[in-house]
Amino acid sequence: MRAIIDASRERGWVLEPDAKRLLSMAGLDVPRFKWAKASSEAVTSASEIGYPVVAKVVSPNVLHKSDAGGVEVGITDEKRLTEVFKRFKKMEGFEGILVEETLTGTELIIGSKVDEQFGPVILLGIGGIAVEVYKDTAIRMAPLSPADMQSMVSSLEAHSIIEGFRGSEAVNMELLTSTMMKFSELVMDLGEGIESIDLNPVMCSSRRCTVADARILL
Repeated sequence: MRAIIDASRERGWVLEPDAKRLLSMAGLDVPRFKWAKASSEAVTSASEIGYPVVAKVVSPNVLHKSDAGGVEVGITDEKRLTEVFKRFKKMEGFEGILVEETLTGTELIIGSKVDEQFGPVILLGIGGIAVEVYKDTAIRMAPLSPADMQSMVSSLEAHSIIEGFRGSEAVNMELLTSTMMKFSELVMDLGEGIESIDLNPVMCSSRRCTVADARILL
């Protein structure tokens, strides 16, 4: 993990394939993914992972991939994947694409930043683009305890979504708690070398709690 951080220091942030590797080393669940640097590699990777897949541009010049049009979801065949690869290849600093399995579940955000007064703090909330609309989040100082985790969920206005609203699938609280504890440990281990970490969305269901997207700023 230190080697990944050190190699990314000059850039100031960690490319997503490396961020996913780092998170996996920390015990967090990440999607099956391949970093494809050629169109043929992307097609082979998608066949191994299984359609439909998600494709994301990998470029040191594209930090906010969605804003730049560098994310394509629901790719169901080789033809579409090849078209997406060609489009992404035109982006500045192109270094390939990330081909990932498609995930389902409730979209959550898990994040951390190093506060000047309090040190590392941990955030949990309703994720995806909804986080910018509803701003429904809870914050606690790191390291977290399981009791912190329970109070964070309870304090969210949309906690019923996590618990299973009107018969919808509830998030596995044991898996979510485990994910948060491992994330808290990672934040403490990395210390002040990190400015912030945003995992958004983290796709949580009754079976998995998986980091679909990750941004680590140094």
